[in-house]
Amino acid sequence: MYQLLKGVRILDLTRLLPGGYASQLLADLGAEVLKVEDPWQGDYLRWMKPYLPGTQESALFWSLNRNKKSLRLNLKSAEGREVFFRLLTKFDIVLEGFRPGVMESLGLSYKELQKANPAVILCSISGYGQDGPYSRRSGHDINYMALSGALDLTGPAKGAPLPTAVQVADIGGGALMAATGILSAYISRQETGRGQYIDISMLDGVISWQTMLYAQQAVSNSPLKRGQGMLNGGEVCYGVYETEDNRFMSLGALEPKFWKAFCEAIGHSDLIDKQFAQDSRVLKQVEKVFKTRTQEEWTKFFIDKDVCCEPILELSEVREHPQVRARDLFTPLTHPSGETIKVVGNPLKFTEEEEIPNQNPPNLGEQTREVLKEAGFTEEEIRVYEQVG
Repeated sequence: MYQLLKGVRILDLTRLLPGGYASQLLADLGAEVLKVEDPWQGDYLRWMKPYLPGTQESALFWSLNRNKKSLRLNLKSAEGREVFFRLLTKFDIVLEGFRPGVMESLGLSYKELQKANPAVILCSISGYGQDGPYSRRSGHDINYMALSGALDLTGPAKGAPLPTAVQVADIGGGALMAATGILSAYISRQETGRGQYIDISMLDGVISWQTMLYAQQAVSNSPLKRGQGMLNGGEVCYGVYETEDNRFMSLGALEPKFWKAFCEAIGHSDLIDKQFAQDSRVLKQVEKVFKTRTQEEWTKFFIDKDVCCEPILELSEVREHPQVRARDLFTPLTHPSGETIKVVGNPLKFTEEEEIPNQNPPNLGEQTREVLKEAGFTEEEIRVYEQVG
């Protein structure tokens, strides 16, 4: 955890992945993130399996909510909304991930928030954005990937599209865009004093990630096809190859110098001028070569060669890879039981900033009294609120 964003205060109304990832990135950088959770179950992710060993606590929740605080608040009640608006004078950034229309139905529209704090920054993450015919339509990552065209290009040429294991739209199109938008609005407000309403659409975001594909399509005489493009299986120099032990290697020799080095390394200089030949005979030759050694043998073979060829690791192997270990990407959290829980840390590293220990994810409503007291609520007001929920 760093302190670059110390003083930035965020009310986080989101649940699950996109908002949770976005606010954790900001919390890891020192922003004070207060999860505003309903009094009944809070963030749904708290209760999702798999659980941490010997507990009923979600490993998924622990992976997305370090360095945050939690406040139990019933936004459907007049008392809860009053508390929220009073907090808004202290926490002047709001992040939400409801379907469009929900904030308005709660009496928390951008216009209402501005009445309490004219400089408020509101960031809304939704599947399709705040307007358009799909704005209130339900969806998940696979649906946004489907409508963006990305899913159609993923998978083998003669097979069906394959869902990605990583939620590209949720994280790339939603979480990262939200974090960028919030920081941009915050920097602007330092100069202008004005707040902003940031409308993040996960569909918009994942389409923007395909900027080079859309550029290719614009100048192509035929549609881009699954398994036939430069980066999705259509070129012999950029693809996946099976090894003798039925594992796989990734080859990314796009530049001529890397392809030349690869061909010379495997003893096939005759293939150097066939890098983009799209000849099935060339593909079969390279496939045959890779089948002559195990993945471990190929990994050792290429370790000192500049050819962009690496083993395809299983998740259980990644943490022990020497590069990953050197980068210290997995961060330890100490569970109250004394057990050490290792989660993926923040990928941002700052050489001029001191890093301090991460804080565990909060229990549901753990900081409720602390937050209300700091916001100026009297003990009597806090007791009354606790009684009405």
